[in-house]
Amino acid sequence: MGTQISEARLRLLTTATGLFYAEGIHAVGVDRVIAEAQVTRATLYRHFPSKDDLTVAYLTTVDEAVRARVETARSTGSTPDDVIRAVAESITDDISSKGFRGCAFLNAAAEYPDPTHPVHQAVRRHRDWFLTTMTELFTATGKPDPEPAAQHFVMLRDGAMTAGCLSDPEPICETFERGVDGLLKYRSREA
Repeated sequence: MGTQISEARLRLLTTATGLFYAEGIHAVGVDRVIAEAQVTRATLYRHFPSKDDLTVAYLTTVDEAVRARVETARSTGSTPDDVIRAVAESITDDISSKGFRGCAFLNAAAEYPDPTHPVHQAVRRHRDWFLTTMTELFTATGKPDPEPAAQHFVMLRDGAMTAGCLSDPEPICETFERGVDGLLKYRSREA
């Protein structure tokens, strides 16, 4: 029975992830998630006591995927600049992917603006981690001012993720990559 519960939880989470990202969190009701995941209402609520819990689990899944890609970039043994470029490339891969609808975290923050709401807090945790991670990566380059460089990178990413779902993603990705390259070149100069 434990395996069936895991499978049901995975089906619920996979279904919610696809629907929430494609259509928006508020636009998708639990009845639709239940129907498409082919589970009972009791099964949903056994795994996720509320839609907010399901939404936080969805964002946690997306967060884990981003963290895994960053760790993959870090594990290449490349230079810190190359790791930053690899993180940027994973972002442009997302922007260029079929069905891209922008950043799951920015989208969720727009739907849940209250900073005390658990969904907003999940967004905040991810963004805090991402900024800290980018600061660590820019610090590893040995260049001065890693914090402003990391903040600039995150802002470039946010803009690219937003613009990438509004127009042709190719020039957006090229502009983002040029911006990251500019950050790395600027940071290569002696202070």
